[in-house]
Amino acid sequence: MTQLKNDTFLRALLKQPVDYTPIWMMRQAGRYLPEYRATRAKAGSFMGLCTSPDYATEVTLQPLERFPLDAAILFSDILTVPDAMGLGLYFAEGEGPKFERTLRDEAAIQALEVAPLEKLQYVFDAVSSIRRALDGRVPLIGFSGSPFTLACYMIEGGGSADFRHVKAMLYARPELLHRILQITAQSVTAYLNAQIAAGAQAVQIFDTWGGALSHAAYKEFSLAYMQQIIAGLTRAVDGRRVPVIVFTKGGGQWLEAIAGIGADCVGLDWTTDIGLARARVGKQVALQGNFDPNALFGSPASIEAEAGRILAAYGHGSGHVFNLGHGISQFADPAHAGALVEAVHRLSRQYHQ
Repeated sequence: MTQLKNDTFLRALLKQPVDYTPIWMMRQAGRYLPEYRATRAKAGSFMGLCTSPDYATEVTLQPLERFPLDAAILFSDILTVPDAMGLGLYFAEGEGPKFERTLRDEAAIQALEVAPLEKLQYVFDAVSSIRRALDGRVPLIGFSGSPFTLACYMIEGGGSADFRHVKAMLYARPELLHRILQITAQSVTAYLNAQIAAGAQAVQIFDTWGGALSHAAYKEFSLAYMQQIIAGLTRAVDGRRVPVIVFTKGGGQWLEAIAGIGADCVGLDWTTDIGLARARVGKQVALQGNFDPNALFGSPASIEAEAGRILAAYGHGSGHVFNLGHGISQFADPAHAGALVEAVHRLSRQYHQ
């Protein structure tokens, strides 16, 4: 593979010296970009994009053509894993992802098996294709959902406002939920390792719904399984470390516990002060975040001011990857995203001298 021309993102994850704070944006290839919408129309559907390595490569590179981002992230979806487990993923217009089959009865849960990797070959082919197309420009991030977040969709059958079915199982039949989580954790470990083998240079675990759990339940039903995954990951390729990022939305109260599970970096949403977070975790992990995505609806001047505030709160030294506190909105102005990238690159240099 071609040598990296810009490894600032990887060095920041490992808390090595950098010239500026690197930035990428969760959901950076998405509906806010007109070129993405055009490619999606050509593909015919969201899954048409995901399952075509050529289309996935095209949309992964689109934000890099617009903005000098410091990393690319594989274009895919967290629900490819439960789809490969036979639950029948589909996207209802205006309603988001849904599953034809849910895991609510004991027979379905006992029949659940680890996702066969051959059903996910299109993802690994996309990773290899994107690495070739990047030609060393920036590193490529692979990703998966966390076992608990995936289980939420698998049990609820789609998105949920209250996670009623998941929590009913958690409290009434915890052994059934643990079975789902154990099989999903094994699937995610193999899935991420296959992405790394195909060329992913860092990986992120998206624990989108972990913050919906109680204090005790989070550690038992989400954190423990992410720790298990991290322990099973390939952590170096060709002598270079493959960093792992863990992001629990709403997880600021568990920061010390998350920092202790073996990841290189912990992602923060916008509700946590990044300076206080740095004081809490010390030198244990790098931090990623944590610009409020809705701040992109402000003016270029207010975007710059907020970016400057976050950079100042983190302070001097490496170990900060600038990102949004969640995915970019489909209604965001691409010019405002560009203003954020430019401001972070310009304003951060003073903290790395």
